[in-house]
Amino acid sequence: MPNSMTPTPETIDLLIEARWIAPVDTDEVLSGHAVAIDNGHILAVLPAAEARRRYQAREHRQLDQHILIPGLINLHTHAAMSLMRGIADDLPLQEWLQQHIWPAEAAHVSSQFVLDGTRLACAEMLRGGITCFNDMYFFPDAAAQAATEFGMRAALGVTTLEFPGNYASDADDYIAKGLAAREAFRDHPLISFCLAPHAPYTVSDRTFQRITTLAEQLDLPIHCHLHETRQEITDSGAQHGKRPLQRLQELGLIGPGFIGVHAVHLDDAEIATMAEAGCSIAHCPTSNLKLASGFARIAEMHRAGINIGLGTDSAASNNRLDMFGEMRLATLLAKGLSGDASALPAIEVLRMATLNGARALGLDEVTGSITAGKSADLCAVSLEDIVCQPCFDPLSQLIHVAGREQVSDVWIAGKCLVEHKTLRIGKEFHLDASAALWQNKLEVSTGKQRSS
Repeated sequence: MPNSMTPTPETIDLLIEARWIAPVDTDEVLSGHAVAIDNGHILAVLPAAEARRRYQAREHRQLDQHILIPGLINLHTHAAMSLMRGIADDLPLQEWLQQHIWPAEAAHVSSQFVLDGTRLACAEMLRGGITCFNDMYFFPDAAAQAATEFGMRAALGVTTLEFPGNYASDADDYIAKGLAAREAFRDHPLISFCLAPHAPYTVSDRTFQRITTLAEQLDLPIHCHLHETRQEITDSGAQHGKRPLQRLQELGLIGPGFIGVHAVHLDDAEIATMAEAGCSIAHCPTSNLKLASGFARIAEMHRAGINIGLGTDSAASNNRLDMFGEMRLATLLAKGLSGDASALPAIEVLRMATLNGARALGLDEVTGSITAGKSADLCAVSLEDIVCQPCFDPLSQLIHVAGREQVSDVWIAGKCLVEHKTLRIGKEFHLDASAALWQNKLEVSTGKQRSS
């Protein structure tokens, strides 16, 4: 007969038991633990036996050969550009932008282009364990619609440039339309916004000053390409008589809410400046290599205390929205460039891909770690495949062996969006047909013919 003093188990939505759990807010990897989830939030992380006593779950998942990690955060991308994947490969940045990407965008970018392209990106990112992305592109209302359809968390940019395009006529128009999109989605639990001046070479002092004021008034992060190429720095010296970072610092942008994207060419003094100001960096190692932009000094930035997150950049310059690839490349480059094999160990690079990205976006109280009270944004990675055996250290295996093909299950706010490697949403959007349609249109306008 049951002891009358035995407490009645609490009914909850979901209990996930995993062989290993990497909470990320500590260096510890837990073995034989469980995550209790209710109403989209993490109630507790506790030993599995205790969890079974305390909770009666409507759904109980046992992941006997998996490591459970926070959902990955893609700190810099242009999601809709997935429709331009491979359109202009093997070219340096300025030629790639000015002679290929910008003309293609002028011919095709529309609300429908962004909706279809972001849907395609969301499907790819979810299957690779990405639960949140920081986007810089046009028609953010369409991107928000796509993210909402797929149940993804997204920080969307109030993207700003000086020159006219299909989306807006000038910098003020870009800002007005971006802020209107923010207002339309301001109460959405998964959608947030950043101010996103494109780059120092496409934005004027006047517009940067306005961005600074808006960031203070609205308490929004600023997301901006910075020191991506040597040419950018040379041109800034010729036009402004100073390097881009100095210019932005004098205009008031450099502070705790600033996310510098790429930051490949920072000298010692500039690394110290960004560290002292409390800035974040979105490190995009694959895009930096593919566009021959150079090697960011990530080991030095990490030692200086800069908050570093990881981004894929767009599928047009990567060509994968693959955070597993970025994690592995980031740690290997940091070791090779610094000459220090201990640089960026597995736990640090996983933290870059999760909690650091959340911190940069001001979302670290919401997501980024497996912590009681936070949203249940989770990614389960199977290490049972023969290619992942033997497994002496699950974190090392996660970073140096596993790939996105090992992602088995993904939850955002407690909702399962990928189950047993199958995306649970998206068939209704006919992504294959949509991608083929846009490929045909882009081929006609660019003269780039489909390979047989």
